[in-house]
Amino acid sequence: MTLDVAALRADTPGCEHVIHLNNAGSSLQPRPVAEAVRSYLDDEIRGGGYETADARRGEIDDFYAAVGDLIGAQPGEIAFLDSATRAWQMVFYSLDLGEGDQVLTTTTEYHSNYVAYLHLAKRRGVEIVVVPDAPSGEIDVDKLGGMISPRTKLISLNHVPTNGGLVNPAAAVGAVARAAGVPFLLDACQSVGQLPIDVEAIGCDFLTATGRKFLRGPRGTGFLYVSRRRLREIDPIIIDGHAAPWSTRDGYELQDDGRRFEVWEQYFAGKVGLGVAARYAKRVGPEASWLRIQHLASGLRQRLAGLPRVTVHDRGAVQGGIVTFAVDGVVCRDLWTALRRERINTSAPRVATARIDMEDRGLPGLVRASVHYFNTDEELDALTEAVGRLTA
Repeated sequence: MTLDVAALRADTPGCEHVIHLNNAGSSLQPRPVAEAVRSYLDDEIRGGGYETADARRGEIDDFYAAVGDLIGAQPGEIAFLDSATRAWQMVFYSLDLGEGDQVLTTTTEYHSNYVAYLHLAKRRGVEIVVVPDAPSGEIDVDKLGGMISPRTKLISLNHVPTNGGLVNPAAAVGAVARAAGVPFLLDACQSVGQLPIDVEAIGCDFLTATGRKFLRGPRGTGFLYVSRRRLREIDPIIIDGHAAPWSTRDGYELQDDGRRFEVWEQYFAGKVGLGVAARYAKRVGPEASWLRIQHLASGLRQRLAGLPRVTVHDRGAVQGGIVTFAVDGVVCRDLWTALRRERINTSAPRVATARIDMEDRGLPGLVRASVHYFNTDEELDALTEAVGRLTA
């Protein structure tokens, strides 16, 4: 399948205003997503919040089927949350980890996840075990298998780190986790919408993702996948009358699907928009999208590597759409700011975003340019020219 890039750009109004290479931060919404959100909000303004939810219940509930279809899950295995972080926290804090229990993770772990490990290490005595990298940078699956013990209660992995181009071998990790009978939590914040996802093929028990990044959905949205095989083993850390209807004076009944991890009050316009974004991604084609993203990112790495004093810092046997680099003698955040003034959107991860990896590699900061399928070679040329000119 060949993508019609001109049509995709025409469907993306933001392309007329900026060169957007911050898709790993928050991508540009396609027109159908923005229109779905606006339409829902307009109805709320005119008709009321409860009444709009009743009238548009079919679109709201289609979110579950749309996301499930995109990642190879059943609608009942999906929950709507306000962010990937909240979705991840709902799983992690609901696992009832205690004294001496081990969590196995990776050197490239994201700060919000790692501080949660530290939180439970301090409060409950949970042990954090960091699995070493393979020579090419991704998690070493062989070493992971050898580090599992009877005390291992969770394998927690980011699919694509926030601070580099590598793609962790999630399916290989899933095979190890299943063989050992250890729950596997996959942070797919940077991978859903960027590359094809099939939760059964990956073998994860839990997957979390956001709407705003490569999926091109609204901010303030995210989702959680919980496999049916784990659903009844995990008791949500927080419930309300939506997650667990009050069935008797002294009792409640948890929802028998992913909604047990939700709360009643939700961003319904965003929920509709996220469902539209999932349908849009499926229609564009995850395989074709992934091939184009890899092609663009590879081309950008080659361009940047040809500039004086520029070092590209991406690793990984498989690399995706996140391109990270630094320029000798230039503060990364200063370059990020200068690029933004020229309407070229990038980002600038700091050490604290992925402290273990950044410190181990001696990286005080990076500039991160993250491509999507709607970007063009001309935009990559413009970024490269600007970096060369601004750092000359």
